[in-house]
Amino acid sequence: MNTLRCLAIAQTLRNDMHDTYRLLTRTLFLLLLMNLLSACQQGNDPAATDSTATEPTATAAATVTPTLLPYPDTPRGDVVDDYHGVAVADPYRWLEDDVRESAAVAEWVAAENAVTNAYLDSLPQRDEIKARLTRLWNYERYSVPFQQGGRLFYSKNDGLQNQAVLYVQDDAAEPARVLIDPNQWSEDGTVALGDAEPSPDGKYLAYAVQDGGSDWRTWRIMDIASGEILAEELNWLKFTSASWAADSSGVYYSRYPEPEQGAAMQSLNLNQTVYFHQLNTPQSQDRQIFATPEHPDWGHSAEVTEDGTYLVITTFVGTDNRYRITVKNLEQDTTVNLIEHFNYDYSFIGNQGSTLYFSTNDAAPKHRVIAIDLQRLQSQHWREIIPASKDVLTSVNYVGERFFAEYLQDAKSVVQMFAADGTPLGKLDLPGIGNASGFTGHTDAASTYFSFSSYNTPPVIYQYHIASGERELFRRAEVDFDPDDYVVKQVFYQSKDGTEVPMFIAHRKGLPQNGQQPTLLYGYGGFNISLTPDFSVRWLAWMEMGGVVAVTNLRGGGEYGREWHQAGTKLNKQNVFDDFIAAGEYLLRENYTDQQHLAILGGSNGGLLVGAAVNQRPDLFAAALPMVGVMDMLRFQKFTAGRFWTDDFGSSDNPEEFQALYAYSPYHNLKPGTHYPAVLVTTADRDDRVVPGHSFKYAARLQAVQAGAAPVLIRIETRAGHGGGTATDKAIEMLADQYAFLLQQLQ
Repeated sequence: MNTLRCLAIAQTLRNDMHDTYRLLTRTLFLLLLMNLLSACQQGNDPAATDSTATEPTATAAATVTPTLLPYPDTPRGDVVDDYHGVAVADPYRWLEDDVRESAAVAEWVAAENAVTNAYLDSLPQRDEIKARLTRLWNYERYSVPFQQGGRLFYSKNDGLQNQAVLYVQDDAAEPARVLIDPNQWSEDGTVALGDAEPSPDGKYLAYAVQDGGSDWRTWRIMDIASGEILAEELNWLKFTSASWAADSSGVYYSRYPEPEQGAAMQSLNLNQTVYFHQLNTPQSQDRQIFATPEHPDWGHSAEVTEDGTYLVITTFVGTDNRYRITVKNLEQDTTVNLIEHFNYDYSFIGNQGSTLYFSTNDAAPKHRVIAIDLQRLQSQHWREIIPASKDVLTSVNYVGERFFAEYLQDAKSVVQMFAADGTPLGKLDLPGIGNASGFTGHTDAASTYFSFSSYNTPPVIYQYHIASGERELFRRAEVDFDPDDYVVKQVFYQSKDGTEVPMFIAHRKGLPQNGQQPTLLYGYGGFNISLTPDFSVRWLAWMEMGGVVAVTNLRGGGEYGREWHQAGTKLNKQNVFDDFIAAGEYLLRENYTDQQHLAILGGSNGGLLVGAAVNQRPDLFAAALPMVGVMDMLRFQKFTAGRFWTDDFGSSDNPEEFQALYAYSPYHNLKPGTHYPAVLVTTADRDDRVVPGHSFKYAARLQAVQAGAAPVLIRIETRAGHGGGTATDKAIEMLADQYAFLLQQLQ
């Protein structure tokens, strides 16, 4: 029997486990499944190619497969690419095909899931972990409220609902009511509410529907009072919101051309265009507002100023926060190119008449706030409102005629307030080391809302009254644990080149520092994204089980501004891996843990981080969890949004950058004969941001070259994507699998 088909049968058997339980005990069922998998492993796959096919190093190497688990015999191809004179083999290229379009890939996915699920189902602590995760997850979770058109909006999850529900409070004297419950949209809970934008008059709501975790969104429009959904829908929207016209007659938005049949999940996203949609008309009649067909790789977002006079169009080419700014006067139908280069970040904050406020890193690597008068465009007339600080300015909102400026001070939140002319108005006191967010609202608002949380502090949401400076509790999350049982601290360690890197460490109070504690090290290190001390059931559950959580703020992130970010990009990307490895070494040196009890975790760019760290220091870690990772650094730019990431990664099309990418690419640097840690790769079949082919190819190659007995598994979720919109029950299942896997390896 064909090996992949045999294993696919095993996966079907596993999917029918609940019915099988009627006839077999759990133990007998698992024995049956493992026997089937073993029989499959002994079969010959006629599609498999010679196991000595050329490796990416362009040298012949034998495939070494451990006998502990019956991995599928993944067929190997003979694809070899020429990169600037370097021959690079890609034997698993066929696994890049969309699982919905390729029967061969679908069979492989089923076969791999069969092996993985049989292993995970046999782990003794999995059910107990899942039960505890379910109890911890079962608490009311609220978003930070926002006000529009005299109404208050917020989302709430009762605890175990698969999707959060959107509520509206029509009047302060009335209780909130359900406006949209996406749990009614699908039986499996995989259709989510992606975004929601009320009209200025509070009459309509534009909202996005996210199906199965895909980045694609379908937008609909609702009459808020009646709940009636208008007939039209907006399709092929991605990486955009909707911004209402001042008179609530329609919305400005950005969309891509409709992809070719069967290509929506993999084709490159090009030619994003700004449109205006008039209510009660079909999308086909939408008016094109702004396009750059001569630059198909440029993307655009559009925002109407609060007074409705201007449309601020932000144009980008990547993820590096370098923007061109175009301003359209909607009353006079004139357009001005305000910023005509991609040199710096110019993030629009708000306006007072013809004066527009921006947060920028132009002449300020850690950001400042400037004012530009559209009547006096020359840069010599620009005014500095909030000067640069020693801390990184991460977000600014103009609410109640003052600026709420959020800073990172060694990755911890600090909130400062300023008058419209930049006069300091003091610091907003926060409860401790943690992360604050929110502070949205209108220029004339009397109050705003914000949230605060930390590793040992569940989210607390306050209403802040601007004139008096008083805060009023809106909601406090009640989680089944005692925060006083845990400690959070920040340490600094030296990376390979001597750079000081901060890291948060959290665990139970009184935990002995005996060098044997199960420790989970997490990092990201890319795209100017900062890791802050937020509350998460993921971390709480690990600490409850006696583990140590370590979250490190690597170069490549935004914790210390532009220079810190650039120190971890392109030809400097190795700094990120050095920082991460040094964090692991610190945890060993300071006697938190040892190699047998240290695991690493990261997702997306963090999945790349984990893959590279495993390759470079397989001796340092006992287990690794790369999630939805970018694993093939030579071809990432050929799929969906991957082309945007060349700002951070570089591109294999550039000879110098190719050499740097090839030196650390996780897929290409797996070496036969190496004893790798235990690895559980996770991805999803509908991930159209980091396409699952990255993880498929990496897992297949790692299984082929693993010389030790440590398991190499891949868990492939169905009807899920890159993470956004994931149903609660799927999130709990995955985390239970990950932690059961780790406990098995860190014994």
